[in-house]
Amino acid sequence: MDSTRKSPDCPYCGAPMRTAVMVCDRCEVEIRGRFRQSQFSRLPAEDQEFLEQYLLAGFSIKALAEESGLGYVAIRNRLDHLIETYRRLQANEEAKRAILERLAKGEITPAAAAKQIERL
Repeated sequence: MDSTRKSPDCPYCGAPMRTAVMVCDRCEVEIRGRFRQSQFSRLPAEDQEFLEQYLLAGFSIKALAEESGLGYVAIRNRLDHLIETYRRLQANEEAKRAILERLAKGEITPAAAAKQIERL
């Protein structure tokens, strides 16, 4: 798998960058906006690759073990790590949403919201 699948980080501040432009390869129409980004694209490249292998193995640990040469315990550990990583991404996204809701309601200042989001 190509390691560029993970969203690149901002070279200035290090935060993950987001998709803002989509282009049609055939007619070259461009659409600009804020597109929803899948949490899967935020996983590290090696986790994305493992998830792809697991999917192609029919979500079968046994089949993946046969194809990869890894044992059951190694695969189970990788799956547990992947699940935990994904849950952390979801929790951070939910926390960010809650902070932005508090900001929209005027409960916190923009500076406080930025600081809280930065700590995530």
